[in-house]
Amino acid sequence: MALIDEIKIHANAGKGGDGVIRWRQEKFIAKGGPAGGDGGNGGHVYAVAIRDVTKLADYRSKHTFKAEPGEPGAGAKKHGANGEDIYLEFPVGCIITNLATGDRYELTKEGETIRLLKGGRGGLGNERFKSSINVTPKKATPGKDGEEADFKIELELFADLGLVGFPNAGKSSLLNMVTRAKAKVGEYAFTTIDPNLGELYGFVIADIPGLIEGASEGKGLGTKFLRHIKRTRMLAHLISFENDTEAGGKGMKKAYAEIRKEIETYGQGLPEKEEIIILTKTDVVSPDIIAKRVKEFEKLGKQVFTVTLYDNNAIKVLSDALVEILRK
Repeated sequence: MALIDEIKIHANAGKGGDGVIRWRQEKFIAKGGPAGGDGGNGGHVYAVAIRDVTKLADYRSKHTFKAEPGEPGAGAKKHGANGEDIYLEFPVGCIITNLATGDRYELTKEGETIRLLKGGRGGLGNERFKSSINVTPKKATPGKDGEEADFKIELELFADLGLVGFPNAGKSSLLNMVTRAKAKVGEYAFTTIDPNLGELYGFVIADIPGLIEGASEGKGLGTKFLRHIKRTRMLAHLISFENDTEAGGKGMKKAYAEIRKEIETYGQGLPEKEEIIILTKTDVVSPDIIAKRVKEFEKLGKQVFTVTLYDNNAIKVLSDALVEILRK
């Protein structure tokens, strides 16, 4: 499933209901005293965190949301009904920014509820203005407008495993093979435009779009996608044997070093995340080369796996190993 990770919406809290001017209706008494009730309060606007990383896709066709207004007061000092609140559901990991005030809210756990906008207070009925010197007040106040704002919602993924590596390292293909994802793949070096997600025995795997040198400074797709790695539990660093073009495997080592450099430069806890290494496209080199590169990368103190998408058994072995690692 292609992931939508950034949207903008407009929201209105409900307007307060108006207070009213009413009089007690008593037999033979034209005006039996003030009896106008207050208006109800307008509904609030809330954000609720849910465990559905695809939820932002629901906001593609509808961008404006409005809570219910409060009802006006009535006679016999009756209070108008409060307007219904609205609850907007967003994935866990979303950062919500009020573009009018700059206030930021972060949804970090399922079920977390944050009030984004406050409904307007209901107006006062004329019964509220009765006093010893004014026993027949002819005054009532209107309800207040509810708060209104534009919001930017940005998702930072809470995935169990994030696939990182250069474009065409085989991330999307691997995701498709070990999960039921249908990420776009090609026979050329390109970068995925949006993260793709798949599920492996209940664990969420995210194909983080390919990084390039300078991504931590905003080049290419830049920090837009580095932010997704930040909340991923662990990383799987994919390096293709197609990079094994320089003597001594220097091309593969360089590919690994450049991505690690971007992660180190970005910081924010990424360099400390647990990382495994997956050497992909083993079908393009000899078994001797594969064994040699595995030993070289194991010297980094990482678990190293190899895979080719043309070998179903290799895919199954890798899938089982990933589940075992994630369970721990």
